[in-house]
Amino acid sequence: MERRVTVVMPVRNEAAYVERAIRSVARAGSALDALEVIVVDGMSSDGTREVVERLAAEVPGLRLVDNPERTVPYAMNRGVMAASHDVVVRVDGHAEVHPDFLEECLAALEAHPECACVGGRIENVDLGPVSAAISLAMGSPFGVGNARFRTGGDDGYVDTLAFGAYRKADLLRVGLFDEELARNQDDELNFRLLKAGRLIWFTNRIRSRYFVRASYAKLWRQYFQYGYWKVYVNRKHGTVTNLRQLAPPALIVWLVATLAAGAFWAPARWALVATLVAYGAAALVAALARTREPAALLRTVAAFGVLHAAYGLGYLAGLRDFVMLGRRPSARSAELSR
Repeated sequence: MERRVTVVMPVRNEAAYVERAIRSVARAGSALDALEVIVVDGMSSDGTREVVERLAAEVPGLRLVDNPERTVPYAMNRGVMAASHDVVVRVDGHAEVHPDFLEECLAALEAHPECACVGGRIENVDLGPVSAAISLAMGSPFGVGNARFRTGGDDGYVDTLAFGAYRKADLLRVGLFDEELARNQDDELNFRLLKAGRLIWFTNRIRSRYFVRASYAKLWRQYFQYGYWKVYVNRKHGTVTNLRQLAPPALIVWLVATLAAGAFWAPARWALVATLVAYGAAALVAALARTREPAALLRTVAAFGVLHAAYGLGYLAGLRDFVMLGRRPSARSAELSR
């Protein structure tokens, strides 16, 4: 395999992070035969473009492409279509990659010709105490299920990844990223690749870093949107793309049902209390597996609650809008969550 890679970096208002992202990619590609870095900007207003234009004078192969539609799938498709090389890697503007990231991506693709996509675990970068708690929650199986790119695990086949390295031919074959999806575009693309008979490989050798949101409000907005858009993806494909997505909305429905029934039926009140106690105990055990510091422990339990409640309520809002009312996604659902 030729050691030539195109990195597509979708950005919008990432001035605080994009230089580190670009420099990390440039370091990772310094030993390749060719590296192209296409930053696709969603009309940033915070100086992101100026940072990229300044770096273009010193980073070979770096160029800036406009994305008037502003959302990630449009950015990715513009980048893929402009890519000069057969391997295309997504790296976001608030991420960094390890020095051997691109070499390991190429090695995994060469070792697994049956795979359309390869990738690895994302290590979280904390921006403060709350960010650290959110990071612990997002790296826990109790928080995000069996999403191995967040929790880690053995090398093997998976159903989805983030910051994947793709073969361009596979992306073109399945019709690129779905431009309707402001969120969950990676999951949806990977689902179509699997349906097309291709596979996805996870390996711990591919490593990247991701700057975690620093407030519960931003975590809430992020996971509400994930839940909301997941239903839209399901409706488009006429199926539930994975089972782990059902746990948070099922918990919300159960809590609301027992709360309502508890107004006039005592067993329902006991069921509500038992559920809350069981959830709290499970969250505490999961948090203890990640930290033993008391304040961090409480913040992590809170992060579990925010993550699950936001995803569950977003999912139910999606069922209301897309399944019951037949609506299109709202403009607000595509707003930045950072």
